[in-house]
Amino acid sequence: MRALIATLLSGLLILSAQPPQQQVNQTPPAATPKGVVKFGTTTQLVVVDVSAKGKNGEPIKGLKASDFVVTEDGKKQDLKVFQFQELEETVTPEPVPAKKAPEVKEVKKADTPTPAVPEVKSVVANSIAPSKPGEVKYKDRRLLVMFFDMTSMPIQDQIRAQAAAQKFLKTQMTPADLMAIMTFSSDLKVLQDFTDDRDALAKVIKGLTVGEGSDFAVDGSTGADNEDDTGAAYTADDTEFNIFNTDRKLAALESAARMLGALSEKKALVYFASGVSTTGVDNEAQLRATINAAIRNNVAFFPIDARGLVASAPLGDATKGSPGGSSMYGGSSARSQQKSFQGQQETLFTLAADTGGKALLDNNDLGLGIVQAQKEMSSYYIIGYYSGNDKLDGRYRRIKIQPSTELQAKLSKLDYRQGYFAGKEFGKFNSSDKERQLQEALMLGDPMTDLSVALEVDYFRLTRDSYFVPVTVKIPGSELELAKQGGASTTKLDFIGEVKDSKGVVKGNVRDYQEIKLKGDTVGQLSKRTLAYDTGFTLAPGTYTLKFLTRENETGKMGTFETKFVIPDLTAASKYLPISSVVISSQRQDMNSSLATAEKDKKLLAANPLISENQKLVPSVTRVFKKEQDLFVYLQAYEPEAATTQPLVATVTFYRGKVMAFQTAPLQITEGLDAKSKALPVRFSVPLGKLQPGRYTCQVSVLDPGAQKFAFWRAPIVMVP
Repeated sequence: MRALIATLLSGLLILSAQPPQQQVNQTPPAATPKGVVKFGTTTQLVVVDVSAKGKNGEPIKGLKASDFVVTEDGKKQDLKVFQFQELEETVTPEPVPAKKAPEVKEVKKADTPTPAVPEVKSVVANSIAPSKPGEVKYKDRRLLVMFFDMTSMPIQDQIRAQAAAQKFLKTQMTPADLMAIMTFSSDLKVLQDFTDDRDALAKVIKGLTVGEGSDFAVDGSTGADNEDDTGAAYTADDTEFNIFNTDRKLAALESAARMLGALSEKKALVYFASGVSTTGVDNEAQLRATINAAIRNNVAFFPIDARGLVASAPLGDATKGSPGGSSMYGGSSARSQQKSFQGQQETLFTLAADTGGKALLDNNDLGLGIVQAQKEMSSYYIIGYYSGNDKLDGRYRRIKIQPSTELQAKLSKLDYRQGYFAGKEFGKFNSSDKERQLQEALMLGDPMTDLSVALEVDYFRLTRDSYFVPVTVKIPGSELELAKQGGASTTKLDFIGEVKDSKGVVKGNVRDYQEIKLKGDTVGQLSKRTLAYDTGFTLAPGTYTLKFLTRENETGKMGTFETKFVIPDLTAASKYLPISSVVISSQRQDMNSSLATAEKDKKLLAANPLISENQKLVPSVTRVFKKEQDLFVYLQAYEPEAATTQPLVATVTFYRGKVMAFQTAPLQITEGLDAKSKALPVRFSVPLGKLQPGRYTCQVSVLDPGAQKFAFWRAPIVMVP
């Protein structure tokens, strides 16, 4: 299947796949995991941390290499590295004198190195210093990272997090503990590499800028956006992919896990955040990729909700206005508030549970979360082997560790990572290798995230049991590599995906290839613009999962997008007015400007409600707009029992926190009912010049006065200068 390619249009490249198929997401090729170090060209040292606990729940000491049988893809491996990490747990309020680090060597036979406490200098650098191949850099030390997500914490929560960290350093740090400090605001920073210098650590934490990144923070008690937003923070070229930043927070955690993977030891990352909202595009692939990166790199997440114990007044407290309206009497306001709060904690819980950590929620003593991470990091073994498989094919390799019969009798729990991705050289892949890689990447539970992708799924009723589902994807042009070909710069993209219903049955799939050629000024503009790809398919009402993957074929970077979506049955009786998805946009594409490259599905084009008078409305996806733009709004209201148009009234309202910033004049819709689908189109064009830079809630309200029914839709948007 081929598609349509359009030219650069107001900062947007458009790709349009017309046959009804799937979506795209973010994914890169599988990279060599941390802890797997290359020697020469193909030899790989695979390092695995193994936690062996007895019936009493305590670590089993004194084991030998012969107590473990390690296999990779069913083939036995010879152990070349075997060490025991014995971690002390005595609390001391004073710094512990450092001792000289022992020389670490590969173990040719089963022997246990003598425990020692190495000297660890205080190093400040924007990276974690890696270990040498085969080296256990921090012998018998517990590696803890304090990660401050400044973008998720308002000022008061940042202060609480700092205080908890300082208290831990003064009164709860043990001789075995080494601490590193990371922050995330506009980007990920390593402020302090691992050290046991409490004074240096305290100085770094004290030096954190209170208020940094808080313009992105969400008020945790209400889920409302910070009302003091300004446009100052929105300066990056890929602004659209930074504003709604849930994925960016998770990507920062993924990057931290990969960086920590340069060390063979187990690591605990204490994540200070005021919840993680499901803002912007809900990409489950990024959450799963972050968790998988942590597992592969021996990192356990210990999230701490910096809000502590929150008791919110249903109608607003002294610092916040009442939500107003009838919802304050029916309880829907309180339920919405509670749902928002719980949703912000759900991601924190998932990060902890799936990586072997624990989350501290609803507790005012934030320091307990750090102590919790400290206690969970008990003694363990580090084992390593040189893989007998020297192929750089990028495939997943399964690791199995079988205890000896003697050990099995003592054992209650044996924890270790279950596998890793081999290294790969994409440039040496042939066509069959590339196709196999796409198919395997789509099927794997481990998503690819080297290429950023944002995706939107909408639905519009065609018949009683059939809905048209357009899908729009955006990819930052700055992440695409160009190659010279015939006097033009080109980039080649592969798309593959599938839609499954709630029972796991495949209901649609897509396999597409696009070659984009750019000439002249458009080549230089690509880095500051986005590429949009769209496709569509038809589905019945129900719950579905969409998994989509795209690959850039110059470097082999891939990106996965995975999301669940629901198509409601809009024919069912309801006290509310049934409406379709609401599409908001700042782009209209002239269909005549497309470069015809393949057959066009005329039937699908006719069914697409986003195409009108030879103009295609391009969904915003990221919902980021500029003052000089117009906001286009499109939806369909359904009047299933009507023979002729029953008049509707619609408005678009923008709220800044709880305050209404702007509202359009009521729009009267008196004609346009489709006789087959019973759909009545609703269209707005709203100039945005009156809105100041910042975050808003956009609300679209539709009222049927005759039937006394209404519907409204809300979504966050961001205005940039």
